[in-house]
Amino acid sequence: MAGGDLRSLALVSAVVTVAMCYVRLAARRLRPGLPRLAAFFPVLAILPFLPLAFRAVQLRIISGFFLAWLAEFKLLLLANGQGPLHPSLPLPTFVAVASGPIRLRTDKPAQTSPWGLGLVSSAVMAALLAVVVSLYRYKERMHQYLLLSLYASHIYLTLELVLAFMAAAARTVLGLDLEPQFDRPYLSSSLRDYWGRRWNLSVPAVLRPCVYRPVRAWLGSAPAGVLAVFLVSGLMHELMICYITLRPPTGEATVLFVLHGACAVAETWWARHDKWWRPPRLAATPLALAFVSTTAFWLFFPPIMRHGADKVIIAECEAAVAFLRAVGAGAAGSVRSVWTGSS
Repeated sequence: MAGGDLRSLALVSAVVTVAMCYVRLAARRLRPGLPRLAAFFPVLAILPFLPLAFRAVQLRIISGFFLAWLAEFKLLLLANGQGPLHPSLPLPTFVAVASGPIRLRTDKPAQTSPWGLGLVSSAVMAALLAVVVSLYRYKERMHQYLLLSLYASHIYLTLELVLAFMAAAARTVLGLDLEPQFDRPYLSSSLRDYWGRRWNLSVPAVLRPCVYRPVRAWLGSAPAGVLAVFLVSGLMHELMICYITLRPPTGEATVLFVLHGACAVAETWWARHDKWWRPPRLAATPLALAFVSTTAFWLFFPPIMRHGADKVIIAECEAAVAFLRAVGAGAAGSVRSVWTGSS
């Protein structure tokens, strides 16, 4: 991380903290509805611009996801008097939940590791991510689909590690009991299972009350609610890609998610017919993952790769891995020197 990005991180963190303190104060004083929404408007307006303070692509996309997506929808829900935020939450908890991918557990907590994924699982995923990054040196000789598969693995492993780290930090510092962010998406048996119950669960946790339920109540149609959720998700992915490329949206991500929404609605319609054929679980999982991967290769990755943003991300990752290796080698050398000197 460059010195400029360190300063930007400190500045953005300070701005977000002050903004969320103001939001909590406004929510305590104003009733839900238009008064709250009007009071929140300055914060809602500034949050999408804060990620642009970073030069590093990965900092832009991570902060964009936290602030321009999750935080925006959480504040809209709070303006309407809905959770997960509530002005009665302690201030540190309120700021953490408002500005991060943190979902407070509402059911009886299970005995889980304080590190979310677990130290062993986290170490394995970090090692796998390092392997993926190291394989990028051969990307010029790779088949395109193999390279895209590495990109997909990179996204999944990075999200798992970043979200698990954030959850672990909140659990350790604030003593919060948190919901998991992923539930083994590689076992998904359908699109509904993948997007609704397994992949990046912070997103459906805010889109369900903020988009699905109002649209369903307004139109009296569950399929319309599902399509609206996928449309909004597509638009938000367009914004995330804009943070990566710093270029205008292309609409491809929106097409991808509208397509997935239509297929999810079709899945639901088909599932209502108990006597109709459906693939066994052993076939359903690879079919679902193949559909997600193929459509992502077609519509999600091209706008990122078109202007070389993927190469910038790879360079950042390679620099980070090299730095960590150097730190590890230095630490190992220091330990070896101390051990040799004491023996």
